[in-house]
Amino acid sequence: MSEMTQTAAKPHIERSATASRTYTIFVIIGLAALILAPMFFYPIFLMKLLCFALFACAFNLLLGYTGLLSFGHATFFGGAAYFTAHVVKEWGFPPELGILTGVVGAALLGLVMGFFAIRRQGIYFAMITLALSQMFFFFCLQAEFTQGEDGIQSVPRGHLFGFIDLNISTNMYYFVLAVFLIGMVIIWRFINSPFGMILRSIRENEPRAISLGYSVARYKLGAFVMSAALAGLAGGLKALVFQFATLTDVAWQMSGEVILMTLLGGIGTLIGPIFGAGLVVTLQNYLATSQFPVTIVTGVIFMVCVLIFRRGIIGEFYASRLGRKLGFEHRR
Repeated sequence: MSEMTQTAAKPHIERSATASRTYTIFVIIGLAALILAPMFFYPIFLMKLLCFALFACAFNLLLGYTGLLSFGHATFFGGAAYFTAHVVKEWGFPPELGILTGVVGAALLGLVMGFFAIRRQGIYFAMITLALSQMFFFFCLQAEFTQGEDGIQSVPRGHLFGFIDLNISTNMYYFVLAVFLIGMVIIWRFINSPFGMILRSIRENEPRAISLGYSVARYKLGAFVMSAALAGLAGGLKALVFQFATLTDVAWQMSGEVILMTLLGGIGTLIGPIFGAGLVVTLQNYLATSQFPVTIVTGVIFMVCVLIFRRGIIGEFYASRLGRKLGFEHRR
């Protein structure tokens, strides 16, 4: 390597090292905050935040890294909640097997829905996912095991691995935190794998990916199923945390809510959806007992963010001078 090439590569190496150190510091601080959080905040609120943060990150895997806008992700979130609640309450499954059942069920739903949806692009893809999601909603309304409009209530949390009592809020919180962290590691590994790099190339220039010989449909379907499974993981957790599963979980409004969370935080970023979910859940929690209508306040914040932070709050931070100085890159 010539001296000129080494000189040109040096700033890039330094930025990569800075980014690595910065990410490590943020991860350590974040983990410490999550571990200590139950000492300062209501555990149920924290668990709801983690469930929806994982849901938003699962959705971002499809939108931010594959470029597919789905209006049907409530199917996987709510479907897994129903599956988990049913097998835990009616069949006596332990919580870990109940959540696994929800994940498998959501993945199968994702396989069926994705098989039809990926045959179209753009708004047609979005409308197909919405139509199929509405079909599943009406199925849940009529199906016997979902108990219709009443939903599945009084779902027992049970004992994790047979000896950890999840009825204790602290135990339940750290279980949810562990599952959330596992889900985030899976997402991080997925987007940084060769498979994830191909998904990004499909997002940026699909015709070129086809010309290079990649089976674009298979990669899209794989991303769709993975996103559905992780959304199901969040839904199964939610069913155990609140001990019920209702039609609200599979309604189209839930799909709109996760889109809102992802856009607010920043699509195509790892922590953007977490920030967006935290913002929306916090607003819902603290405005629920006030005179302010939650939906209007959330809508106003969304409009402001769209006008001022076009990349999302975290996306704009990555693109800012401070973000570049710390070594962050926004790849959207």
